[in-house]
Amino acid sequence: MKQATDPINLRIAWCQSQSAQACTEPEVDGWRAEADGLRDAVMNTDHTNSYRLCPPEILRRYVQGFQDGTALLLAARAQCMVHIATLTTSQPASWTGGDLLLGGDR
Repeated sequence: MKQATDPINLRIAWCQSQSAQACTEPEVDGWRAEADGLRDAVMNTDHTNSYRLCPPEILRRYVQGFQDGTALLLAARAQCMVHIATLTTSQPASWTGGDLLLGGDR
């Protein structure tokens, strides 16, 4: 699961650096909310209702982080499943005329 969360952890770190450079308190709050949404996606928790008490922009940033984190996790899961399916699928042997049994030939 670590590989699935690597992009999310990088994005959280980026949000934290942006928050540290923000000039206004609403900017700081927005970056923090986005990072919270990303973390909640990883932890499979949803605090959207708590953020409904915040200004609309802060709620939007939380939801954006949560949705992006969820999408990144789903993409990583799908990629993993494709990789596993590729490894476990047997490669078809080359067919030679006598290998195929039909109906009554069995």
